[in-house]
Amino acid sequence: MPEWLYGRHAVEETLRAGRRKVFRVFVSEGAKGQKSGGGQAGRLVTIEEAAREAGVPIERAPAARLDAVTHVGHHHQGVAAEVSTFPYASLSDVVEMCRQTGPASLVLALDSIQDPQNFGTLLRSAEAVGVTAVVMLDRRQVEVTPAVVNASSGAVEHLQVCLANNLPRVIGELQEAGLWVYALQAEPGATLHTEADLRGPIALVVGSEGQGVGRLVRERCDGAIALPMRGKVESLNASVAGSIALYEALRQRM
Repeated sequence: MPEWLYGRHAVEETLRAGRRKVFRVFVSEGAKGQKSGGGQAGRLVTIEEAAREAGVPIERAPAARLDAVTHVGHHHQGVAAEVSTFPYASLSDVVEMCRQTGPASLVLALDSIQDPQNFGTLLRSAEAVGVTAVVMLDRRQVEVTPAVVNASSGAVEHLQVCLANNLPRVIGELQEAGLWVYALQAEPGATLHTEADLRGPIALVVGSEGQGVGRLVRERCDGAIALPMRGKVESLNASVAGSIALYEALRQRM
């Protein structure tokens, strides 16, 4: 079933990525899009140009029409796109990508992330550091919805994302492909993230905001890494902690 993406970053990156079928783009009649304006105004011009190049119809519509199709009020920023569903990768695709990428493989595995904003933010960081793929559960977790696309500023449109029904089995297949798998988990014996060797082919498992990495998933991992905590709260949220660990992996690889 088609769905409506919203937000200027999200729509622009979807057009740039070219992975989804874009049926039409709605632009609010009151939206400003002069190139001389720069910033968000210039982005709207870029969206219209990209849509024309792709042969996608552009329709001017009242803001109320965009409100109705996106269900997010003014958060659509004056633009929305009707698109096909998100194209998930298969587990076999991800394993093959890791084999081809070799020592540079970096996979982000997500165990029951439920907050769309956290999920989107983490996906944006994953794209920024150049992960090979993202693997996530196909249940008890938010999927790639329009809200997640918007929260990621469209970054997810450039990522290979796989839905899996058995995360421990996924970890086993990644290990067979040569990856070391680490849970991002504060526990006795966990290695400080700056002291762990994150330069080779690895997968980083980030758990849910409340429960962390599940027991069965943790048992399949090769080890755990943790972030130092000196304050009074017990942990950072999943998107912040995961982003810090991903950037430490990137720092070591550079």
